[in-house]
Amino acid sequence: MRNCLYLILLLALVGTGATPRQDAKPNIIIILSDDVGYGDVGCYGATQVKTPNIDRLAAQGLRFTDAHSTSATCTPSRYSLLTGEYAFRKKGSGVLPGNASLIIEPGRTTLPSLLKQAGYVTGCVGKWHLGLGRESLDWNQEIKPGPLEIGFDYSFIMPATGDRVPCVFVENHRVVGADPADPILVSYGTPVGNEPTGAKNPELLKLKASAGHDNTIVNGIGRIGYMSGGKAARWTDEDIADVLVRKAVAFIEKNKDKPFCLYLATHDIHVPRVPHPRFASSSRCGVRGDVIQQLDGSVGDVMTALGRLKLEEKTLLLFSSDNGPVVDDGYADGALEHLNGHVPAGPFRGAKYSIFEGGTRVPFIASWPGRIKPGVSEALLCQVDLMATFAALAGVELPADAGPDSLNLQAALLGGPRESGRDHLIEHAGGLAFRKGPWKFVPHSPKSGPPDPARNQLFNLAEDPGEKKNVAEQHPDQVKDLSEALERLRKSGRSRP
Repeated sequence: MRNCLYLILLLALVGTGATPRQDAKPNIIIILSDDVGYGDVGCYGATQVKTPNIDRLAAQGLRFTDAHSTSATCTPSRYSLLTGEYAFRKKGSGVLPGNASLIIEPGRTTLPSLLKQAGYVTGCVGKWHLGLGRESLDWNQEIKPGPLEIGFDYSFIMPATGDRVPCVFVENHRVVGADPADPILVSYGTPVGNEPTGAKNPELLKLKASAGHDNTIVNGIGRIGYMSGGKAARWTDEDIADVLVRKAVAFIEKNKDKPFCLYLATHDIHVPRVPHPRFASSSRCGVRGDVIQQLDGSVGDVMTALGRLKLEEKTLLLFSSDNGPVVDDGYADGALEHLNGHVPAGPFRGAKYSIFEGGTRVPFIASWPGRIKPGVSEALLCQVDLMATFAALAGVELPADAGPDSLNLQAALLGGPRESGRDHLIEHAGGLAFRKGPWKFVPHSPKSGPPDPARNQLFNLAEDPGEKKNVAEQHPDQVKDLSEALERLRKSGRSRP
């Protein structure tokens, strides 16, 4: 009888032209936004900006209140997400110039290479900022190693950030739209070519700088670094969000009938903030609010594509940010003047670049209809854990020498109790801080001179989430225990058992 039922089902599938699919492995989409703080979206308390799509994602999924990027800046947090290793362990993983060499070694196990072993098609779209090629990279030839050499099957990327040259897209191994008759030159030392600069030609700027950003002018905006050539390949800032989401949706459409993993790293809301005209002046808190709403539109486009392709119940969709928020980050765009009561980091102290909670505690939403029950989770988790967690979801073993700091938090991601999250976490922003239970320990480690134990900081986040009251002197035993635990983990080279 059972065999007959199976035969009937199989014939029905054949009759409709459908084929069985490996539903045990969910599609995985990571939308990693840029510089979006805990308080920057509606479901985390924002009122001056409207984020209906992100809010809808949270309503149908799990919203985490104690989720973190590993670092308070972009390059190190992205390195950690893709390698499962805290970036402070990796020399040279600070914020990179636009002509840096690739900092992830080809051949090491990464999140995309691991999922490829499990049968996934892997794609990377958006901001990269992990370096490309080797020394003396020629932007007019094949650009490798890059995303394809560390496990992605397809890539369409911005090499670094929107405020750094070269201002071009790279698809797989080539600059998009490159013209051999107009070769691209890039320098982060001396000027190249005769392009106007923000420093010498401020009258050509449509967006003034508040600090730095006064080298080569592209699209009326001064950048960090010098560039000449590649006129036909240069992006238009107002179109970046649309270009990236179109490439992301195209990847989803092409691979809808097989397990896929898409890493969509948006440019929004990083500087320069130059929204498309349909989002300009759309918020109640200036241009920074406008690009938050543009980001929300991109999230909505991905959600719409999943619905149209009937992939919602087959897809684990994550939304998060690479680090905490920043308001004035080098351009005089009025973001600070027009906050209008908006609080980017929500209830937390600090922001991008900061060791305090606002530097790494970020929005984190997981949606998988039919598998993740809607709700709110207080479980402690970190983006460094995605590697081990996705390995468990995909049914592939994480090698012993891979992802040294990545923990399998599948239970927490799927809605388990608070205890199913991490029991400790290292936060990174220049120096290190250590979380365990309600306690957060911030050792005094000045840039020059020996550490001063009298200036250590200890906070009880359960009672003081805003880190306003240093209780180190009242709890010397906690300071000692947490200091020793941090030092053990720092020296050990791994935190995964």
